[in-house]
Amino acid sequence: MTQPTLYGTSASRALRALWGIEETGIAFTHVPTTYGPDSKAPEYLAVNPNGRIPALVDGDLTLCESMAINLYLAKRYGGALYPANPADEARAWQWSVWGISEIEPLQMQIVVQKLFTPEEKRNPKVVEGATKGLQRPLRVLDAALAQRPYLLGDQFSVADLNVAAVMHLMKNIGFGYSEHAHVQRWADACHGRPALARALARP
Repeated sequence: MTQPTLYGTSASRALRALWGIEETGIAFTHVPTTYGPDSKAPEYLAVNPNGRIPALVDGDLTLCESMAINLYLAKRYGGALYPANPADEARAWQWSVWGISEIEPLQMQIVVQKLFTPEEKRNPKVVEGATKGLQRPLRVLDAALAQRPYLLGDQFSVADLNVAAVMHLMKNIGFGYSEHAHVQRWADACHGRPALARALARP
């Protein structure tokens, strides 16, 4: 049986899928593919015509989009990582979409200003506005985590994986959760997982 192949680098959104596949513990082939010339090369466009990373090839299946890749990997190979009943499965999908719709757009405004904009050209009002805007979804997340260790209950699942993977960039921009103690506890637990450390160690 051919093992899955994952394209992307840990210094990109592909980290989410690298973390996901590391959580499953399966053997896989990692093809470091950068966003730029690598992802626009004809051989890669044959895998993902969008020219973006990550992409996963598993037998006859080719997938792009990190959230979809992780949901598939968790269901196909992840055992307890994937919910055991339809209600929790739907909640895992809900939280995955929530992460990229409620957190990521505001988070990326701060990332662009702090990591990709020369200091003299940064707009503090953008950072201030995005930071303020993040408080509402963080309150939602904090409330969800107030009664349980993880989003679906007592154990880490693909719901936590996908949301925490989106929020991993928060560490790089020095964003804290001082007003959201449950989020802080949960983020520390998620971001301290060995599978994430293995993913980060990859090119």
